[in-house]
Amino acid sequence: MTTGKLLRELRKRGVKVRRQGERLLLRDLHGALTPELRDAIEVHRERLLGAVEEAEGAGVKPVDSVCPYCGVGCAIRYSVDEREGRILHADGRPSPVNEERLCVKGRFGFDYAGHPERLAVPLIRKPSSYPKGPLSAEVRGDRRRKPGGLVDYAEVLPHFREATWDEALDVAAGRLAAIRDGHGPGALAGFGSAKCSNEEAYLFQKLVRAGFGTNNVDHCTRLCHASSVAALLETIGSGAVTNVFADVKNADVALIAGSNTTANHPVAATFMKQARKLGSTKLIVVEPRRIEMADHADCFLQIRPGTDVALYNAWMHVLIEERLIDEAYIAERTEGFEDLRRVVGRYPPEVAAGICGVEAARIREAARMFGQAERAMIFWGMGISQHSHGTDNARCLISLALLTGNIGREGTGLHPLRGQNNVQGASDAGLIPMVFPDYQAVSDPTARAKFEEAWGTELDGTPGLTVVEIMGGALQGSIRGMYMMGENPFLSDPNSNKVRKALANLEFLVVQDIFLTETAEFADVILPATSFFEKVGTYTNTDRRVQLGRRVLEPPGEARLDWKITCELSTRMGYPMAYGSPAEIFAEFTALAPSYAGLTYQNLGLTGKLWPCPDPTGDGVQVLFGDRFPTPSGRGRLVPAEFAPAAELPDAQYPFVLNTGRLLEHWHTGTMTRRTRALQELRPGPQVDLHPEDLTRLGLRDGQLVEVASRRGAIVLPAASSDRMLPGSAFISFHFREAAANLLTIDALDPDGKIPEFKFCAVRISPAE
Repeated sequence: MTTGKLLRELRKRGVKVRRQGERLLLRDLHGALTPELRDAIEVHRERLLGAVEEAEGAGVKPVDSVCPYCGVGCAIRYSVDEREGRILHADGRPSPVNEERLCVKGRFGFDYAGHPERLAVPLIRKPSSYPKGPLSAEVRGDRRRKPGGLVDYAEVLPHFREATWDEALDVAAGRLAAIRDGHGPGALAGFGSAKCSNEEAYLFQKLVRAGFGTNNVDHCTRLCHASSVAALLETIGSGAVTNVFADVKNADVALIAGSNTTANHPVAATFMKQARKLGSTKLIVVEPRRIEMADHADCFLQIRPGTDVALYNAWMHVLIEERLIDEAYIAERTEGFEDLRRVVGRYPPEVAAGICGVEAARIREAARMFGQAERAMIFWGMGISQHSHGTDNARCLISLALLTGNIGREGTGLHPLRGQNNVQGASDAGLIPMVFPDYQAVSDPTARAKFEEAWGTELDGTPGLTVVEIMGGALQGSIRGMYMMGENPFLSDPNSNKVRKALANLEFLVVQDIFLTETAEFADVILPATSFFEKVGTYTNTDRRVQLGRRVLEPPGEARLDWKITCELSTRMGYPMAYGSPAEIFAEFTALAPSYAGLTYQNLGLTGKLWPCPDPTGDGVQVLFGDRFPTPSGRGRLVPAEFAPAAELPDAQYPFVLNTGRLLEHWHTGTMTRRTRALQELRPGPQVDLHPEDLTRLGLRDGQLVEVASRRGAIVLPAASSDRMLPGSAFISFHFREAAANLLTIDALDPDGKIPEFKFCAVRISPAE
């Protein structure tokens, strides 16, 4: 093996190779160094020192951008080998967001962009592959999914033929336009992506509204924080976080509710743990699992799944009873206190204890710790929002903050931790069915007139359908055609068996993506798109920080920029769209979105800016709503909530409660991270976490294959013993297609946020045959 080949092999395996003087520094975080490679390193040590020095100095281009994974939006410097067109390594860079810190996905999760399975040419379904349906045995459900978790290209690609861009776009535009003209605009719908930029999200929803003529447009916020946003808009008039996560250092107490922060927002978690370690902040953690953050908590409450409303009503009962509320703030800044008082009066800790499984004394202890704090922040995640009563859960957390005056000051605030890297920005850009960009209601005649003038066409004033409602419409036949950009609902939506039938029932489907996904098996036309690394655009993180993502790599083959594809499709459907650059699109968006006023590509710089940003020379406003709320009265609304059980409770036939979620090493449906060597090696497959007592009671061993079944489907995967679980509960991540958790989940919806209940359904567990 030559020195150059050895160096390339090390970097391909995710080993970070650096020179420090005459020392060779190797960072091997996932055990890639085999004994053979270690021997080769010793043999080539002297020449490796020179090769590393040469490689770091010649042909290596640094590109400052941001991370494409979670909502934290870490600032990253990518080192790019210009000769080979690939990323060598990634490092955190100075930024208020991450202060040079990165998690394992940010540091190693980039090589999917160069994977040989990237789509590089448009595809059209062959006539012989109709009637339409799933193309692989796994997606049909004919056999157990094979380990590895990737679509089998050899099985799926023969059902498609290559096409030119002109042919593919003509077919896509023509068929969608025919459905619109023949069955009405409401027969079409679009799913955009929170992985795409603000500019791409803005153009996508503009196409659906102005080109399709409908508000049937949504994205994964519906599966994420839709209930949180519904509650925030109802109570304080804005769906935005009121303070940045790094300000936890100025809080006396931080409540972390329903958030496995170290896995889902790992860099944000470091700020919380650091504040606790320095002694400035006490942590209260509330979760059904004893997550890692609980090990750092001053107070940990391990509640029964789905009982958040009972718990927080009891907290508010104690706060009011013991006068740990801010009476002046309530009088001056809120409304609805008496209604709230009457409801929480029925939830003393002794009553709540019987519901949520936490001792009354512990409930009082936590409530007092929160109420006695001069400054408190509240963070929450999908464990709050992904319930059929998710909006009620969020209402309770907001009421806690309003009762204690913990909004609008340093060290205080409400912060639902956003999931995807641009779920905040995509929502800001209008990629949701009931509002135009910047949350201007489609039903508001004034707002509608504003966008009609800007876009030069008449717009529908009826709110559109949400993600799950659109799938329901496809199943029933009212939705006939769809355009999906960067979404994989077959694996990400609840009740996959129902989704399979809905996708197969679509008359026409366009999928725009970077890989063949399970959803693409149902497509009529597949358009090869660009990955995050191959485009320029802005992304808005969980803090409201708008950052510029810069091009790192060139796209493969004939793959095109997403915004250009959308413009081409729109133009061919009769609504012309033409822009010279993403900066031009951003300027149009910001002109229509008051919250983004003043932001430009020129002033975002290397660290971006928070919105709103009234002074373009400054960093933007960190703490919101210090004087008044953007509600009609200027006051925050205290909205009471009654405890209600989950939509599907365990019983004798299905005695376990299933909770689903993410892992540190992977992302959503695994399309990117399971094609990233380091991340896949770190966590190669699925498991179901069960309490040791449950394993013993069921006669199961740790690592034994088990069947997990619900009323909707069944999967087989290894059981893992975990004393972090509550007895009677199970946890499965949803990244692994060979054990797709959403075959089990229920599609019951929160009535306000229209979010599915991913966090609670009844299952049974038995040895696999």
